[in-house]
Amino acid sequence: MFAKQPFPMSGSPFFALLASFTIVAGLAADRFGGAWGQPLVSLWVWGLLGMLLYRSAGLRPQLLACLAIATAGEVVLSLVWGLYDYRLGNLPLFVPPGHVLLYWLGLYLAERLPGRLVALTSWLALVAVSVLALAGQDWLGPPLLVLFLVCVWKGPSPRLYVTMFLLSLVMELWGTWLGNWSWRSSVPGLGWPVSNPPLAAGAFYCVLDLLSESVCRRQRCHAV
Repeated sequence: MFAKQPFPMSGSPFFALLASFTIVAGLAADRFGGAWGQPLVSLWVWGLLGMLLYRSAGLRPQLLACLAIATAGEVVLSLVWGLYDYRLGNLPLFVPPGHVLLYWLGLYLAERLPGRLVALTSWLALVAVSVLALAGQDWLGPPLLVLFLVCVWKGPSPRLYVTMFLLSLVMELWGTWLGNWSWRSSVPGLGWPVSNPPLAAGAFYCVLDLLSESVCRRQRCHAV
């Protein structure tokens, strides 16, 4: 029998490519794969997550926390609040594990992100979100931007939050362009205009990462 080897985030370029391909191609397969597209994508993504959990013992608690929080967040934001809708009106089964894959990819890329890009992202986001808000196209952006900036300035992993902000923006642009999901034109209950997608939607992912890290830190403290 072969001994199980660790799957460190700093040494897995193949898995990083596989996770990226899964997110990009999986959304396309869900949109254009017909009746079998979504079930097959869900099966593949859950299988990939299972392999990641098996090979990443050190990250396992953090990844499982991310899975639980992401699932709860999707239920609240989409199914309960109705901030955005998936194309079939459901919560696709590949979405919660897909969040974990994106989170792992963020962990992998964060240490490789150019320092200048980390420094510029907050300022570029501030300008872009302000322009859309002043134009009356997206009023959800400013509070989301505040969340993002708080995470970056006060959180323990600013490089990760910037990485996730950028990754999630690319994913949001891809998924909404394909039609996998769409954001409501106004915030339910508030009536604020919302762009599809909001440029600062990555703030939700930053909060997800911050909560996942917090859960794991508490577990480590209790263990000690």
